[in-house]
Amino acid sequence: MRDLQRRLCEWQNRNFEPVEPAHRALQLTLGVCEEAGELSHAILKRDQGIRGTREEHDADAKDAIADVVIYAMNLCSHEGWDFESIVRETAEKVMKRDWQKNRANGGENA
Repeated sequence: MRDLQRRLCEWQNRNFEPVEPAHRALQLTLGVCEEAGELSHAILKRDQGIRGTREEHDADAKDAIADVVIYAMNLCSHEGWDFESIVRETAEKVMKRDWQKNRANGGENA
């Protein structure tokens, strides 16, 4: 994952003009949001059974998920964060939650 993050950062630097750091963070964050919207669109249309086949909607959803991750990785690179560590640490926290036993407090163990 770290190698992929590094390679994506190199790709981003080759393909996009330098901008003010705060503006780059905004662009990358909005990119995540845009792709999340495309994911929502694909899943909604698949659920509704309109504007394409299930296979087409699945392909669009998979593409959008990957794009969300790519934008997130590039944001992490821009901020000097390690994407893999962030995901791993957060996943460990999430998996410690027991939503069945602790529904009132968001799954946090008491």
